[in-house]
Order: sequence, then structure tokens, then C-alpha cells
Amino acid sequence: MRARHAAQGVRRDREFEAFVAGAGGRLLHAATLLTAEAPDDNPRARRLLTQALAHTYACWDRLRGEDPYDLARQYLATRFAHTAWHRYGAGLGRARPHPTGALARLAPQERLILVLRLYEGVAEEQVAALLGLPAERVRTVCDRATATVLHPPRARTAAVVGAEAAAS
Repeated sequence: MRARHAAQGVRRDREFEAFVAGAGGRLLHAATLLTAEAPDDNPRARRLLTQALAHTYACWDRLRGEDPYDLARQYLATRFAHTAWHRYGAGLGRARPHPTGALARLAPQERLILVLRLYEGVAEEQVAALLGLPAERVRTVCDRATATVLHPPRARTAAVVGAEAAAS
């Protein structure tokens, strides 16, 4: 009996290692987009990924034909959504660097919806169900976030600011 359990444990570990080898990079990239960190300096994204993979490993034997990537992505998204209102620990006495990634100008909810819809290709209805929002709200937030990323507000130059100050 022990030998059979040990063999099942070894098989489980190999299957999970293969999953992480295949999906870990994409999940890390999604987490990096969510946290708006630089790809080469992303401690929050790595922590988020570690939590998602630990949860997936804990549920591995109960998957029964379900896609482990979907489970990991769902946990990643819900964990990010749950912790986003904390502003990554703001107010807890810890100084956090301001996000510098491509999606840094978006609010956390906008980043989450944009990453799920456009990067991960999750259907609008599934995102709405996952976040507990109406599908129309998901569509609106995604459209607004896409517009913000594609057409960022122009930075005011020193010459423009000086001209406005001189005119007043």
C-alpha cells in the first residue's frame, strides 16, 4: 500500500513539474502584467504566481479532468483582485516602488480585466462571473482600458506649462 501511495506521489509531482514547466512562464507574464511591474524586477508578480501554483498543487488530485491552467489563472486573478484594494501593502508602513510596466497607468481592475480578456483570451461572460460584475461593465472597463493603453494622455511639456503660466 505504501509503495502504491509513494508511486502516486512521484507521478503527481512529475505531472505538476511538467505543468509548471509548460505554463509557468505564461502565468508569470500574466502576473507581471497585473502588477504592472517591470519584467526583470517583479517580486509581487512572482509572489502572486507562487501562491497560485501552491493552490493548484494543493488541488491537483481533485482536478479530475479540469484544466490546471484555468485553475491557476482563476486563482491568480481572484488573489490579485482581492489584494488590489490594499494597493500592494500601502498604509502598512512599507514603501513600495511605483509600478513602471506598460499597464501602470491603469487601475488594478482595468489591468485585471484587460489581461484576462486580451492577453488570456477569457470570454467576457467568464470574466464577469469570476469578478462578480455584469458583462456590460466588463465590456466597458475593457474598452476604456484599451483606449487608455492605445492612446495615452499626452504629457504636458515644460514649454506648454510655461506658456499657460505666462498667459494667466
